[in-house]
Amino acid sequence: MTLLVVGLSHRSAPVSLLERAALAPDVRGTLLREVLDGASPVVDGAAVAEAAVLSTCNRIELYAEVDRFHAGVSELSGLLARHSGVGLDELKPYLYAHHEDRAVRHLFSVACGLDSMVVGEGQILGQIKAALAHAQDEHAAGRLLNELFQQALRVGKRAHSETGIDRAGQSLVTFGLEQLAGRNEVGGWLRGRRALVIGAGSMSSLAAATLARTGVAELVIANRTLERAERLAAGLAEEGPRARAVPINAISIAAELALADVVVSCTGATGLVLTADAVSSALRERHRLRGAGDPLAVLDLAMPRDVDSAVHALPGVRLTDIESLAVASADAPMAADVDAVRRIVAEEAAALGAARRAAHITPTVVALRDMASDVVAAELARLHGRLPDLDDKERAEITRTVRRVVDKLLHAPTVRVKELAGEPGGDHYAAALRQLFDLDPRTVSAVRDSEQERS
Repeated sequence: MTLLVVGLSHRSAPVSLLERAALAPDVRGTLLREVLDGASPVVDGAAVAEAAVLSTCNRIELYAEVDRFHAGVSELSGLLARHSGVGLDELKPYLYAHHEDRAVRHLFSVACGLDSMVVGEGQILGQIKAALAHAQDEHAAGRLLNELFQQALRVGKRAHSETGIDRAGQSLVTFGLEQLAGRNEVGGWLRGRRALVIGAGSMSSLAAATLARTGVAELVIANRTLERAERLAAGLAEEGPRARAVPINAISIAAELALADVVVSCTGATGLVLTADAVSSALRERHRLRGAGDPLAVLDLAMPRDVDSAVHALPGVRLTDIESLAVASADAPMAADVDAVRRIVAEEAAALGAARRAAHITPTVVALRDMASDVVAAELARLHGRLPDLDDKERAEITRTVRRVVDKLLHAPTVRVKELAGEPGGDHYAAALRQLFDLDPRTVSAVRDSEQERS
């Protein structure tokens, strides 16, 4: 079995394609179940033992333990295409695939924020944690992915605590607000303003908390489930601003748009939440109520987009969306700490890879020692049968001597083979041991299964 990741991100695909390929939350569970069931139409597909989906606003990735690399890539690519709604022929040029050590390094880089649109952002850790929890809920994460994702979370936290990677970039929310403000500090620009946040999910909650800390005077949360918006508003009110909740409907959104200075939208909607006509009407009402003033600042962090791209052309609006942020972040300066984080990723990935390869050979070594023990027991029984006049002391001394000889003969080779197995390509040593000593594969599998049950 091999670890495999297949996916696409803002680094491999245009934002417009990522937007179309975005997976709705309810689709992710279906995708996981079909991955494990082998529901792809690929002929002679790969067997998948474990799987997890990491889906954010700028990446969609499938992690899996598969029995064959090439068949696994075809299997996962086909299922991603089916559930994303983008044809495989269109999707395929933008997909990447990593396996084993490269897959580990990739996830660790993602966890540290090195692969994020805004380098160093910390929100990805919460998204990785959520991906693991979802896989666990679907009974799709086994020993491999549980260990891998837990390690990725630890490495990400280590990178943030031991380096200044946080200085290399901010959360997507802060970065987006900075782009709207045209400056690196948004507190002065937003202090005393009215803000509207559309949505009450994790990203919207982060946006609302960020706005509250900048000193906005009023914060309105609009959400389809009003109760959830009310809970978020109640918590934010403790931060200082006046906070209230409204439902998402044409009337309430139009009224709040006319009063707002800044709007942040991030919902899970599959269609537009703010059309160009709706924003244009709100601008007219805004002008009537307030006269000429600062443009309405709109930050769209949804994937697929919440705000009609035609809003860019409306006078009196500044719109920043995921596509705009992708362009802006490409020019963002890289902090020196990025190199330190890359070293951490390389070190941690190498350590995990060596541990996994060493663990892979352990069942073979245990099976070899069990076989040697059985041979010793059989030969001692034969010897005792041929020499019935030996007393208990003599029998015990012969037993200890034979076992000591076998242990000494096996000690150096088994210790050395574990060391060699930790190196790249070390998995071949397990196969060599099985061939040299004619070990029964079923015995090795039984040892491996027993170890997994104990863990």
